[in-house]
Parts: sequence; C-alpha cells; structure tokens
Amino acid sequence: MTAAPMTAPEGSTRMHREAAQAADVVSAQLIANRDLLADLAAGLRRRPPAFVATCARGSSDHAATFAKALIETRLGLVTASVSPSVGSVYGVRQRLGDALFIAISQSGRSPDLLRNTEAAREAGARVVVLVNEVESPLAALADVVVPLHAGPERSVAATKSYLASLSALLQLVALWGEDELLPASLPALPAAMRAAWACDWSPAATGLRDARNLYVLGRGPGLAAAQELALKFKETCGLHAEAYSAAEVRHGPMALVGPGFPVLILAQPDDTGPGTRALAAELHARGAQVWLADSTADAELPVPTAPHPACAPLLQVQAFYRMANALSLARGFDPDTPPHLRKVTETL
Repeated sequence: MTAAPMTAPEGSTRMHREAAQAADVVSAQLIANRDLLADLAAGLRRRPPAFVATCARGSSDHAATFAKALIETRLGLVTASVSPSVGSVYGVRQRLGDALFIAISQSGRSPDLLRNTEAAREAGARVVVLVNEVESPLAALADVVVPLHAGPERSVAATKSYLASLSALLQLVALWGEDELLPASLPALPAAMRAAWACDWSPAATGLRDARNLYVLGRGPGLAAAQELALKFKETCGLHAEAYSAAEVRHGPMALVGPGFPVLILAQPDDTGPGTRALAAELHARGAQVWLADSTADAELPVPTAPHPACAPLLQVQAFYRMANALSLARGFDPDTPPHLRKVTETL
C-alpha cells in the first residue's frame, strides 16, 4: 500500500528546484571546463591508456556505466568498473599502471572511494576525478580534477550533480575522440534539456501511483539512464524497480512480464532503437503496462530530439526527474528526505 498523497505543491521540493537547474548547470559547465578537458584529452591522445577503470557508488556509478558505453562506442577503449570493496575490504592491489582511472563522486568523501583512488595512484594510474566538491579529500588525490559545477545540492536524491557528471563525460569524450559531430552538438544540449524538463510524463506518474514494482529498460548509453531511473523510483517513491538492458531482459527476467506488469522503456536514438521499440510492442501484446520514452511522435513519454545520440540519456533522465518528484508526492513521500538515507554515504 502507498501512503496518503502529500499536499505540498510539486515545485516546493528541493529535488524539483535542483533538477530544474540542470540545464543551466550544464551550460555553464561546458564553458568552464572546456580548456581543462581539452588539455586532458590532448594528453590522452599523446599517451593513450591501455584501458579505463571507473570507480563510484550510487548515482555516480550509473554515470560510470554511461562512461563505459560512451568510451567503448566512441573510442573503442575497453572500460571496466572497479569494485570499491576490492581495495577497501579485501585489500587487493589491482594492476592499474597503464590505466586511466576515473573516480566519480558528488561529495568526494566516501572512504572506500578514497582508498581505491589512492591505491590507483600508487599503482601508477592516471587519476581523473569528477567531483562537485573540489575541496574534498578525493579531489586531493587526483592528477586532474574535473569540477562538476553543479552548485549546492541539498536534496538527498542527486539530480543536477548526476546530469553534470554525464555532461562532463560527454565533453571529455567529445574532445578526446575524432568524431566532429559530438563536440559540435554539445552547445545545443542545454536547450534540449530545458525542452525535456517541459515534457509531459504524467501518464507514467498516474499509472504508477499504486504500483508495487516495475522494470526499467535501456540499452547502450541508455542503460545508465535506466539504472538511474530505477534507483530514483526506489529512493524517492518507495517503488521497487529493477533496471535491465533491453537485450539482457530476455535472458530470464522476461518470465515475470505478463498482463498488467509495469515496464518503462527508454529508446536510444541509435542502432539499438528499432530492437527496443520492437520489444515495447511485444510487451504491449502480452498485456504489460508499457511506457515508451522516445522522440517519436507516438511515444507514451515524449523526449526531445537529441542533438547527438550520445546526449539522449541526459534528456530522458531530465524529463524523468520531474515526473519522479510528482510521483513521490502522489505516493505520500518526501523526495528530499528518503527514509534511512543521508546525502553523504560513507561506505567502507
């Protein structure tokens, strides 16, 4: 059962106000970090890493999923997530001497992330830290600090800092790679994010008012968006949600999808798009309650046309945050203060 709806207006929450700032944050960040990331990208071209290792927790780890998809598809460079527990709990030193090590954090204070980043430095990795608090202990361990420039974020649910992490990764890869279309597309990203914030996702908020669980599906760079949506459903709405690749869901999880089962699907505007839309049609035919987020005219959840396919996850997430805030209130929760959670989670 859900709690009684809160009477607070949608725009009264910190989550709503902070998420609404994301487009302005990205616009300023693209300018502020341009020279820094151009220098970093030039150094990576001169001395390419053997591979990329990422390390993060929570929403920042979803940004790391985005980094993996982006770097592997745009640069052809193997990218893997390093479990923070390998170093902080098991004490295993990993062979990262030829790696680019990317640590992502809003606060830069989680002990396990600090220990692993320090170990990466000692192993000889080039350490790049994406962080909102540039005076944090994590920033002090970096060879290069990439500020997120998200400004203060008071709601426990990370919103603008998550989107700022994605935009920083987009800009780095755009400057590092040889695809001229991606860097040329980035100036249009903030306007597209503002359009996404105005999109009407109320059909999903209405349909999920009394739901108990759902799947969130994405693919390629969109898998990171699916992971973020699933976390926010749990964190702010008290709604159990599981994220899967739109391809991987066929390997077992599809067995649960039947009449009335809720599924939110993110269509990526690239070569995975047709298969994802076909999956949505198949689930519709089974009687599942399906919401497709897409830039096509007949999508249940509209998304603006992305200036580049790699930008699409930011637009999907930006549109979702407004809906999640409304759904949280409708289900009787306060999205700013999820139960049992704190803004800075200090895991070991």
